[in-house]
Amino acid sequence: MSQSLTQKTQPKPQKVSFESGDGFVVGNLYLPKGHDQSRRYPAVAVGGSLTSVKEQMGGNYAGELSRRGIIALAIDYRNYGESSGAMRQFEDQASKAEDLSAALRFLKRRNDVSGTGILGVCTSGGTALYTAAKDTNVGALATVAGFFSDPHLVLKMFGGEEGVDTRIAASRQARKRYDETGIIETVFAYMPHDKTAMSPSPSEYYMDLSRGGGVRAWRNEFAVMGWEQWLAFDPLSQARLVKVPTLVMHSDGAAFPDQARKVHDLLAGPKDLFWAEGKHFDFYDQAETVRQTAWPRTFTPSLVDGNLMTASGSLQTSALHQ
Repeated sequence: MSQSLTQKTQPKPQKVSFESGDGFVVGNLYLPKGHDQSRRYPAVAVGGSLTSVKEQMGGNYAGELSRRGIIALAIDYRNYGESSGAMRQFEDQASKAEDLSAALRFLKRRNDVSGTGILGVCTSGGTALYTAAKDTNVGALATVAGFFSDPHLVLKMFGGEEGVDTRIAASRQARKRYDETGIIETVFAYMPHDKTAMSPSPSEYYMDLSRGGGVRAWRNEFAVMGWEQWLAFDPLSQARLVKVPTLVMHSDGAAFPDQARKVHDLLAGPKDLFWAEGKHFDFYDQAETVRQTAWPRTFTPSLVDGNLMTASGSLQTSALHQ
């Protein structure tokens, strides 16, 4: 098994915060080694999986990006980690998409930044499509083992219309309880074989205390009142609106590979599809997989000029395939 990456294996970041919506976002900013304030660098905002915090897979990718000469910002979305929000562990994709935009605005204000983009891991791969569809600060986009839901997949995952309707009813009841009492009802975010959990799959990354499950800032909780918003998550509908250079990185062992292919087919701008090897959670923290799929050097110029399109409309990312 390859080395598992953790916050301890990454360069030491700077903690930063910035406004987003009606609150603030806290992030870990990773600067390239030998950073020179008089120079300008490409910069990437990094988001992780559902309920994740910046010390997990987002930090792993941000640390690796900084080793490649990129300023990288791993964030806690609002309602998670150190960021603001009274509705803790509440899943709100509109809020998350705005947080990615806020991260790009924060990076753009720096004098040492030449251009900005997003790298989204798992759920944030889908969230980033919402952001890239409307935010001109997204110069380029990379998704890693992205979760690209749509209404058909939701029905398949959650027991058809009956399962979806049951969860929506529970969501509305939990929101009513929160509005009346301030109490946030939660279930496990990840718990193998627990049908009440958001995800009852094996989820070994979260169950292993030496991996993501051991990150102190992370809470294995999903706010029940977030079910309705989570079930409405439909990044596939946003793909056709994304015109910036986009690199979709996935594998047959990652979650729902056919959805990744659909996203790639729908993208409206320069694009490439890189098919890697590995299981889904390998993309979170296994060194070989992370280093293979972190922002490739041949893709970096798209943060500045978007000129990586070949005559066929694909991206010049051939070095990634070697």
